Amino acid sequence: MNVEFLPIAAAELEDAVEWYNVKRSGLGEEFRMEVGRAVDRILIFPEGWARVSRRARRCQLDRFPYGVIYQVRADMILVVAIMHFSRKPGYWHGRLD
Repeated sequence: MNVEFLPIAAAELEDAVEWYNVKRSGLGEEFRMEVGRAVDRILIFPEGWARVSRRARRCQLDRFPYGVIYQVRADMILVVAIMHFSRKPGYWHGRLD
């Protein structure tokens, strides 16, 4: 199964990587790897994470206060958002069809 990121979700990932790298050199890359591990878990157990809407689920990162919001599609996983837990909940709902 393939994984695709909405462009805005990819931008959220890059913004967070940059922010963490400013906090400490290399921390952003650690964040990126953590997101990668979450995506790997999603690929193994696509239906195994909590529903946050009718079609979307959230896989929480282990080390950082973020979740990967995604949808299981027929032939792929679509990452809708890389969501910080202190942001307004549900801000990403408008991204879903």
